[in-house]
Amino acid sequence: MRELIHQGKVRDVYDIGAGLLAMVASDRISAFDVVMAEPVPDKGRVLSGLTAFWVKELAAIVGNHLVALEADGRTMVVRRAEMLPIECIVRGYLSGSAWAEYRRAGTVHGMAMPEGLQEADRLAAPVFTPSTKAAVGDHDENISVDQAADLVGSDVVAKASAISLAIFEHASARLASAGLILADTKFELGWIDGRLSLCDEVLTPDSSRLWERADWRPGFTPASFDKQPVRDWLEATGWDKRPPPPALPDEVVAATRVRYLAAYERITGEALAPSCDEPRPVG
Repeated sequence: MRELIHQGKVRDVYDIGAGLLAMVASDRISAFDVVMAEPVPDKGRVLSGLTAFWVKELAAIVGNHLVALEADGRTMVVRRAEMLPIECIVRGYLSGSAWAEYRRAGTVHGMAMPEGLQEADRLAAPVFTPSTKAAVGDHDENISVDQAADLVGSDVVAKASAISLAIFEHASARLASAGLILADTKFELGWIDGRLSLCDEVLTPDSSRLWERADWRPGFTPASFDKQPVRDWLEATGWDKRPPPPALPDEVVAATRVRYLAAYERITGEALAPSCDEPRPVG
């Protein structure tokens, strides 16, 4: 019997007993922290399928919580973990909130940066830039490494940073071979059997800023390889970004679905398979 214990913007989490959870990635889509009424078909299967792909790809670097991907392609059976109360973000390029902070103060998460950087510039080396985990309805807050150490301890931050940077380096090379740039991404880490392990979604379009390498140039941020059609359409309507959102046209939903499916195919080298009849063990 499954007991719903959490419902997020995209995922529903159920307790299924024996120290296991079922994480169901729905086809819900959010923009500007508001969930749209219209689902994007196959989005949930893309997110779970990519996570299954990546945890297998990264198994030599870090353990993970994934036990099996169920037949529907969107439900991950995972081990319970004691989650770190921080988001483990790695940035390889200057974009998003990091660019906004740099323009304002010349820093990124409180760290001094070289003068004269442009939007979307590649950083000299990827940097670990943690954030808080906000309560439902609030926003995550960018924090310094020292502030993260105050929350979880300096030894844990050092481990989380090393794991996150190693994953980022490996994933960046893998994505470069597919013609994509991993500008930044966030990881969730938690303790399983005394080991810091990779949890939740991993290197999906929802948790990562992916760019077409052919479109990148300093001074201009390319469109992200995810729900950009939704964001662009909403911006054009003049919506005030408060619920309820306007209804998404069919063509916007369809264009967004194409982007998610294309991301899956570009990253894995395979088309998204239909659901199968049995759970698929991972690893």
